[in-house]
Amino acid sequence: MCDYSLHNVKSRPAKVGDKLTTRQFDSLTTGFAAPEDANMAVCVLPGTELAFATNVTCHPRWVFGWKIATINQTTAIFRQINKNNRHTYHDALEFPDGQIVLLTSLVEGQEARVLQLPAQPATATEMRAEKPLALIS
Repeated sequence: MCDYSLHNVKSRPAKVGDKLTTRQFDSLTTGFAAPEDANMAVCVLPGTELAFATNVTCHPRWVFGWKIATINQTTAIFRQINKNNRHTYHDALEFPDGQIVLLTSLVEGQEARVLQLPAQPATATEMRAEKPLALIS
């Protein structure tokens, strides 16, 4: 999915093997950009597994923070959080240690590869079983 702030940006769905780059789009939202067109957002489905080229870095969460934070992880699963709140960011990454970081917090220019797309639920019961996540601060 692409966050609400990227709805007016040219986009395409992610594919297995895609090499993506974090980019700040004109909407001032950071998302994944396509290698063939830096102005094209790549929309990632919840549950997609990603591998980053290096440890992930993100901007501090505090207004007065100044130091870039490094997450000592190179793999993550794409999630959507806070889906009940229409006017907030939803796109996030969940790391193996359980940490959840908004995609828009990532530093621009990081490279990631799509390892695996999520399995699609086969039944209505499986669809209801998917639980919404909340941001861990």
